[in-house]
Amino acid sequence: MSSFGDVFRVTTFGESHCAAVGVVIDGCPARMPLVEADIQEQLSRRRPGQSKLSTARAEADQVKILSGTEHGLTLGTPIALMVENTDHRPGDYASMAAYPRPSHADYTYDCKYGVRAASGGGRSSARETIGRVAAGAVAEKWLKHRFGIDIVAWVSSVGREDDPVDEAEMLDITRAQVDSNTPVRCANASAVARLAAVISDARDRQDSVGGTITCVLRGVPPGWGEPVFNKMEAALAQAMLSIPATKGFEIGSGFAGAAMRGSAHNDAFAWRDGRLRTTTNRSGGVQGGISNGEAIYLRVAFKPPATIGQPQETASYGGDHGVLEAKGRHDPCVVPRAVPIVEAMAALVLADMAMRQLGREHAAACFPPAQARYPPQVVYPPRMPPAAASGKPVEEHPRGQQQLYAAVAIALVIVPLVLPGLL
Repeated sequence: MSSFGDVFRVTTFGESHCAAVGVVIDGCPARMPLVEADIQEQLSRRRPGQSKLSTARAEADQVKILSGTEHGLTLGTPIALMVENTDHRPGDYASMAAYPRPSHADYTYDCKYGVRAASGGGRSSARETIGRVAAGAVAEKWLKHRFGIDIVAWVSSVGREDDPVDEAEMLDITRAQVDSNTPVRCANASAVARLAAVISDARDRQDSVGGTITCVLRGVPPGWGEPVFNKMEAALAQAMLSIPATKGFEIGSGFAGAAMRGSAHNDAFAWRDGRLRTTTNRSGGVQGGISNGEAIYLRVAFKPPATIGQPQETASYGGDHGVLEAKGRHDPCVVPRAVPIVEAMAALVLADMAMRQLGREHAAACFPPAQARYPPQVVYPPRMPPAAASGKPVEEHPRGQQQLYAAVAIALVIVPLVLPGLL
């Protein structure tokens, strides 16, 4: 399917060599300031032709808002965003039309639909991710304004060369820092030359190379996630693995955690900054499928791009032997340009989770807090209502209603003690 999300819902459209690609966003709150410049920054980070280490396809990827806003404000109605394809060359693929390209989606799309886009990969092309990045920019603006959430991704490895970053360092990495380390977009300037050399070597050999991207989501309140089948990590995994060329996902300690003992892996709780916090974060900010208020961090693995310049043996759709040499323009490594795509998918997950939780909290706001209905020995953590746009806590219940809840709580405790004596 081409739609993602339930409350904040996006539907992408377009193929790599059609007239345009884009997205329709449904569920964006009304009255939010939104202009094309708010979206363009992330699209410009994703666009092709940024360096000698990326594809030579020359696309400006200028976004147009077609609907859903007026006078710079969202209307609460569907927002349609479009980017024109201006430098597509279907002729580059004419000689390959009779052959399924190795490790591409040509054969599988034909099996599923009985037809396929003959040039550029169609919907399986990374051009489709333009709609994701555009929608993610809108989601991210709302998340930043409403909750102060910050999402930053960076390249953490290329091939066998990596740029390790520990949990403490993740809390301070900025997008400006990542973008300053071009053309790779890693976290540390000291790693740029090493990682870039791996990509350059693959390009010079008419080959390709894979890599990983790490993403941190800072400022996510506790309580987001929908157990059991739409847990926070499950939703993030689905989102990340829907990105073209992804082959792996892990959150928190990930696969390394499988080699640890529970005594070393457990995140102990402590009272800090006015609330319960964990002293470590091997859980990656998620426990039981629900955010715990710590930074959420995850990693996504990308395979080497399937299109390479070297001759590759294959077979035609009719079974005849053949040799393919790619003529199109392609990235030798996708991870530098995939950074904003990972950020976008994280933002789409969080926006949908946030709106679900807000709906759940507002639906239950007419009832007293659980503490008022249970004996004193049953201790509940203090509620943490989401921060308002001003950064001040939102008052979940009016003051008079809170006083009523307190009176009910006192009565529930005193009446059982006094009533037997009166009788």
